[in-house]
Amino acid sequence: MTSQPTQDCLVTDRSLLSTKAYGTGQHLAARQSLYQWQTPRHDLPGIVVGELAEVRGVVADVGCGNGKFAARVRDDRPDLNVLPMDVSHGILGDIPGAVVADVQQLPVADGSLGAVLALHMLYHVEDQALAVMELGRILAPGGIAIVSTNSRTDKRELEDLWRQAAGDVLGIQEGPARVQLSARFTLEDAPAILGAVFGEIRAIPLPGVIEVTDAEPVAAHLASYEAWADRMGVPFLETIERARERVNEVIRAEGSFRITCLGGVLVCR
Repeated sequence: MTSQPTQDCLVTDRSLLSTKAYGTGQHLAARQSLYQWQTPRHDLPGIVVGELAEVRGVVADVGCGNGKFAARVRDDRPDLNVLPMDVSHGILGDIPGAVVADVQQLPVADGSLGAVLALHMLYHVEDQALAVMELGRILAPGGIAIVSTNSRTDKRELEDLWRQAAGDVLGIQEGPARVQLSARFTLEDAPAILGAVFGEIRAIPLPGVIEVTDAEPVAAHLASYEAWADRMGVPFLETIERARERVNEVIRAEGSFRITCLGGVLVCR
């Protein structure tokens, strides 16, 4: 099994994040697309917009990725000045007004923003305490930080699937775990980390079940971890193919393959 320090280094490797992992939006889009089979369907961008109801002025979307949230805020709140930021120049593409920036050293003046978004990204940050201090530093009095991540119990079925498929490929009972991105900043751990800076933290849990009758969305989700393929201790493509076969076996026997999800939003003041 991959050791936790090694996992941490993999998940926070700045060079890898800005090239293989998020050099384009391809892999992120594959991970996001799995949620279209989730019930209930949570409109996460809509939830974010709703939490910005009383916000005025500038909103930074730090670690904006492919710009999904920034675009929604701009569409629904044209009165706000949205500033998208990410460490990867490549993934920013044609996002208007996007800036290459690191959450650990934001190019933003003290107390200048009405809100800051840090959505499914703090687990990639090497110094989370420094990042949270930066989020607090740039907020004006009364400003809010909106953070999101997943529970440590999220998508356990995918972790089990990967270990079983990897074991099949290696000829052992159970293979090594894959890289787990959100393990460094889970829904359970986040309040303590954020509480070092923010006095009020409100959690919005977003549970659901993904149910597929075709193995391809699951295989595509697993394949989106390609950036870490050579660090997982198992033949990557062969393991994905075996996982696809296992999902199809479950679908034939049970009619569908189910994945339980638990993510959440934390609104910090």
